[in-house]
Amino acid sequence: MKVLVVGSGGREHALCWKLRQSPEITELFCAPGNPGIAGVADTVPIGADEVQQLADFAADLKIDLTVVGPELPLVLGIADEFAQRGLPIFGPRRAAAELEGSKVFAKEFMKKQGIPTADFIIAHDEDEVRQAVADRFGLPVVLKADGLAAGKGVIIPKNEAELDEALKIFFDDRRFGAAAERLVVEECLEGEEVSFIALCDGERVLPMATSKDYKRLEDSDKGPNTGGMGAHSPAGVLDGAAVKDVFENVVRPTIRGLAEDGRPYVGVLYAGLMLTADGPRVLEYNVRFGDPEAQPLLMRLEDDLLPVLVSGAAGRFECQRLNFRKAAAACIVLAAAGYPAKPVRGDVISFDLEPNDNVQVFHAGTSRNKQGEVVTAGGRVLNVCATGNQLRDALKLAYQTANKIQWQGRVMRYDIGRRVLEKASR
Repeated sequence: MKVLVVGSGGREHALCWKLRQSPEITELFCAPGNPGIAGVADTVPIGADEVQQLADFAADLKIDLTVVGPELPLVLGIADEFAQRGLPIFGPRRAAAELEGSKVFAKEFMKKQGIPTADFIIAHDEDEVRQAVADRFGLPVVLKADGLAAGKGVIIPKNEAELDEALKIFFDDRRFGAAAERLVVEECLEGEEVSFIALCDGERVLPMATSKDYKRLEDSDKGPNTGGMGAHSPAGVLDGAAVKDVFENVVRPTIRGLAEDGRPYVGVLYAGLMLTADGPRVLEYNVRFGDPEAQPLLMRLEDDLLPVLVSGAAGRFECQRLNFRKAAAACIVLAAAGYPAKPVRGDVISFDLEPNDNVQVFHAGTSRNKQGEVVTAGGRVLNVCATGNQLRDALKLAYQTANKIQWQGRVMRYDIGRRVLEKASR
């Protein structure tokens, strides 16, 4: 089979790595890809947001399946374009992708479907935000840009000074542009964050193993929100009862409600959750694999991913469940200096690694300079992933490997999984 993966980050490198293992693969392409992906797939110089060009490429080469990594092409309607041309694709149509494309839509959808989430209002300007804080939520409060903001459009001011700064970022500096023309203002929930990811074929749902990511830049969940600084699977904080609760009261109602609204969902559904004292609450939806959650999940997945996605794109999963290795997997994100505000590009990366079957380094934001050296080319640069019998083992190996990769100003969290391990040892 000929397969095209759309995207250029660590998630797409992991997808290509996993798909390449399928005996059914004859040709594997990735657009636009990166230097790491070039080791397992043929890279194609077409941007992930160039929907028409991607469809032309898939049609010309008679691609058997396209798998979409990032959210932007889905929100732009790549699945609709491919469907019109009779091109198989695994990813939701534009109408269903609005779950991630609009935080306002997602919150109003959850309210309509009775899906547990934080109390919220929609604000259109600074005055409405301030009034909501004063009259309803107090501080801390969660402020979310309505549209896509590459995982960085959430600010949680804890005091008046931070609220002033957040409003300046949204409304004066317009750092998130049109994405912040409306804000979701919601109560700040307390608890442990966790990710629940499932594959959907329009009706049926195949849950993946549990996972947990770490969005703040600095240790102890301090600093600005990022696209994610690390992840591990299993999550370590979801027991069987909680998993069943999420599946029955979040995932199933979401798929059913979208279908009732004429938005049948085919693709990856990601529910970002907060485990509160009152049970799981949905923080956000994503309409694609989490990044970096996909990396440890795909390292644990025992099944051949290709036939699962092919049957899902056709609207009929042929398997009843996904199988995951008992081993744990962890991912440590190495980011460029200045990330997330102004990441530095062009720093030469030094690798001092020995081959290890339990380690994979996925490229997220890299390129090559004129000398052919691998250099930083984005905010999140590399994803260092490892497996181990226990989560502690996987994290230890991932950190040992990460410390052998260096460049000027490299940024990394040193506490991924620490709190989960501490709770487990009590």
